[in-house]
Amino acid sequence: MARRAPSGRAPAVAPAPSRRLAGRVLVLFTLSLSCSYLCYSLLCCCGGPAAPRARCPPARAAAAKKLLQQSRPCGRAPPAPPAGSAPGPARPGTKRLPRAIVVGVKKGGTRAVLEFIRVHPEVRALGTEPHFFDRNYHRGLEWYRSLMPRTLDSQITVEKTPSYFVTKEAPRRIFNMSRDTKLIVVVRNPVTRAISDYTQTLSKKPDIPTFEGLTFRNRSLGLVDTSWNAIRIGMYAVHLESWLQYFPLSQIHFVSGEKLITDPAGEMGKVQDFLGIRRVITDKHFYFNKTKGFPCLKKSESSGLPRCLGKSKGRTHVQIDPEVIEQLRDFYRPYNIKFYETVGQDFRWE
Repeated sequence: MARRAPSGRAPAVAPAPSRRLAGRVLVLFTLSLSCSYLCYSLLCCCGGPAAPRARCPPARAAAAKKLLQQSRPCGRAPPAPPAGSAPGPARPGTKRLPRAIVVGVKKGGTRAVLEFIRVHPEVRALGTEPHFFDRNYHRGLEWYRSLMPRTLDSQITVEKTPSYFVTKEAPRRIFNMSRDTKLIVVVRNPVTRAISDYTQTLSKKPDIPTFEGLTFRNRSLGLVDTSWNAIRIGMYAVHLESWLQYFPLSQIHFVSGEKLITDPAGEMGKVQDFLGIRRVITDKHFYFNKTKGFPCLKKSESSGLPRCLGKSKGRTHVQIDPEVIEQLRDFYRPYNIKFYETVGQDFRWE
């Protein structure tokens, strides 16, 4: 006979399996959510063993899952840039090979032309002389390009190296770079140019021979020493022949060194026309400096302040015997006439 339970007690009922399973799931979900939030907090606020501690804003457990989905945790620094990348904003423009080159001549006024044309917003010019096509050709075009200023598509890159005009290999090398290169040659009375050249050399080497001693092989016979560079440069017609083997006259513009002093706006207007750019540089950009004896810029390209060329420009020339000057005029006369005929322009040096 079965025993009855004591009076006053309810019979024991075994828990249902479904209730036990639901309880386990709830416990596991709570543990999982707590662990996730703990890991997020450690990553966010500690940032690893070497990172400084930072306070994270309080978050409720219910929002932890949403915060975990954010792309950038709070307190963490942005990703570092790739190795080798330059800091700061990228500079606009591209380094390009020059489309125009001032190829000569030394002591003719090339620095003035370069400084004047740099004022133009459509021109970017290399300030130093790279001497690529005479001394540094072995370095290659990419080295040459790396020296150039950055330009926009609407701008022209210009460089100046006056010794190119008397370098035999320069015309061919420039042609091989680009047959469309525009060439600017600043010429000046070859006698005055030679004296200016000598004056500059004398300032650096005071012990050199006299101008007369370097000019003549035999002064009594009037034999001029054409091996002396100061004399040879002024034989413009001879050097021009090498350039005309590769470039037509339409790609070579000749600037008068004398008119560059008396009428800088007029000469620079022709240069701008030759380069195919607007006539921006006008009379308003210049004033005449009586001390130096040539025009200066009212505003320079770099500072917007008045600027004259350096101390090496506008030196007082050494005094030369008038008879020597007359002998040099006679020597240069046939070269000058041939030069006038070739370029179709009379520079009136006679």
